Amino acid sequence: MSKIIVLRRVLTHLLLVLAAGAIAGFAAIFIYLTPKLPDVDTLRDIRLQTPLRIYSRDQKLIGEFGEKKRTPLDFEDIPPLFIKAFLAAEDDRFYEHHGVDIGGLLRAASQLIVSGEIQTGGSTITMQVAKNYFLTQERTFSRKFNEIFLAIKIERALSKQEILELYLNKIFLGNHAYGIEAAAGVYYDKHVGELTLAQMAMIAGLPKAPSAYNPLVNASRAKSRRDWILARMLHLGYIDEEAYKTARLSEISASYYGSKLQAEAAYVSEMIRRDMIRRFGADAYTEGYRAYATIDSELQNTANQAVINGVTEYDRRHGYRGPEQHWQLTSPLDRDHWQSELRRLGSVGRWEPALVLSVEDQSVTGLMRDGTEIELLWEDGLAEARPYINEDSRGDAPTTAADILKRGDVIRVAAEPGKRWQLSQLPEVQASLVSMDADTGAILSLVGGFDYQHSSFNRVTQANRQPGSNFKPFVYAAAL
Repeated sequence: MSKIIVLRRVLTHLLLVLAAGAIAGFAAIFIYLTPKLPDVDTLRDIRLQTPLRIYSRDQKLIGEFGEKKRTPLDFEDIPPLFIKAFLAAEDDRFYEHHGVDIGGLLRAASQLIVSGEIQTGGSTITMQVAKNYFLTQERTFSRKFNEIFLAIKIERALSKQEILELYLNKIFLGNHAYGIEAAAGVYYDKHVGELTLAQMAMIAGLPKAPSAYNPLVNASRAKSRRDWILARMLHLGYIDEEAYKTARLSEISASYYGSKLQAEAAYVSEMIRRDMIRRFGADAYTEGYRAYATIDSELQNTANQAVINGVTEYDRRHGYRGPEQHWQLTSPLDRDHWQSELRRLGSVGRWEPALVLSVEDQSVTGLMRDGTEIELLWEDGLAEARPYINEDSRGDAPTTAADILKRGDVIRVAAEPGKRWQLSQLPEVQASLVSMDADTGAILSLVGGFDYQHSSFNRVTQANRQPGSNFKPFVYAAAL
């Protein structure tokens, strides 16, 4: 018998012994850990953290509070193509394995041997469900075993559809968005059923590294990740060549969209938020409570506009107080820098900041924070900008734009929808308004100030003022 044959037999027996030892060790660990694992049947009744949402009496969203933005979906409401995008990105053998992908685990094991730590993890979607619902985010060998065994238990207890539903409603996708419906709203201001293929692939690329592949922060890396997922979808037969090419040519269209409120009632929302915290504590932010106010959204919008119009007109009648700031501009103009400074100032309600770039005889050119330039003509508020002297008097009317402004001034402009920008200023006066149903006492609209972000002090509920002559009708009515 040749030495080669003997060596081959020895190696074969050695491999068999090692394999048997690995299987025995794996079985021993499974027997040891399984009784300590959580009950996966609790996943059927899991309650995902969802924010407090506040609605008007006509079902319009007026407020949302909570760190995690989430709107859970049923599996039937998730577009099949969206699911395929996630399968291509995270686990294309999802429907073939039973919770664990042996190939992926072997790659993770080889990294562990070489580097001494787990890097890629080799996690399937089921293993990610196990981690997200039951385990911590630490990268240790023992946690990986728990993840594996939990995944096996989950696959025995739940259907593939139930696992996908849990996964797609739970995952963190950046910018406080948890779950795909929240991500569609945050990045595209859409529901999942309205997304394009390119947008689906972009969101599907986020679970691996929500910060690194965030299209709002790292657009180039996010696009590379998106294009890789599209190529995987093409390779797996999920999409055809035409759909792949069209999606790959799509520009990055993501932007940040906050809570999509349907009526502006910030003072009312804050009143209700405080009451909910008083009643339910911190759970108010996570248990998905829905609170309904008595206000009517149309009446509330009318009240908001009435307050804004009132304080704006009162402020205009008392004169123009001049620019908010003055910045020393150099040539050539560093537009990016000054746009950044304008963004720092931010808008207040309808009032936008603008930087004066040039002043002509009866017109002014200004830079907006989005980089656009606007022109204020003489009739766009310049002619009426008589200087403020005191509460009872104003200076002479200007004859040229140079009487009012100069290059480098930071001003406020405002515009009604569809109309030209007008020279304006932030009102120094405040106002409040309440309307009530005379029969029931229900509050139909409430405005605590001209802009909540400018001042959260609620002048309806927090201000203390003498009623003055307003009380006379009640006195005289009692005497009749």
